[in-house]
Amino acid sequence: MAPDLSISRNIFMGREPCSILGFIKKNVMNKESMEALVSIRLHLRSPEIPISTLSGGERQGVAIARALHFEAKLVILDEPTIALSVKEVREVLEFVREFKRKGVAVIFITHNLHQIFSISDRIVVLAHGKLLTDIETKNTSYVPSQVLC
Repeated sequence: MAPDLSISRNIFMGREPCSILGFIKKNVMNKESMEALVSIRLHLRSPEIPISTLSGGERQGVAIARALHFEAKLVILDEPTIALSVKEVREVLEFVREFKRKGVAVIFITHNLHQIFSISDRIVVLAHGKLLTDIETKNTSYVPSQVLC
């Protein structure tokens, strides 16, 4: 994310739609950015808002909206909930569930097992570069009611 750029500029970074004369189609970017955000149930005031003014969860939402808008097949999230409030963590986990509903594969890297059990189909545990386990979540003894988020 580029904190000084707007939401729409971050979503379209490197993929800006241009006219025949090479001018950026800002109206198209703004409209499609808002549609992408609404598709993941993230309602922000304007696509012109700088990323730097958003909360951590909203920033993650913009990154996720970008991946969905450009139809990513695989998304890798490395500690996406670190330093977020409980509410923002819930939002990010809901965004991950949205990926799942849309058939996008997600690799979610975290140290927080409570989060993993609420969103994952499979758990792979690595330590010092070695595979410790690879198991389907449903085959674990973890009790889902203990999930905090």
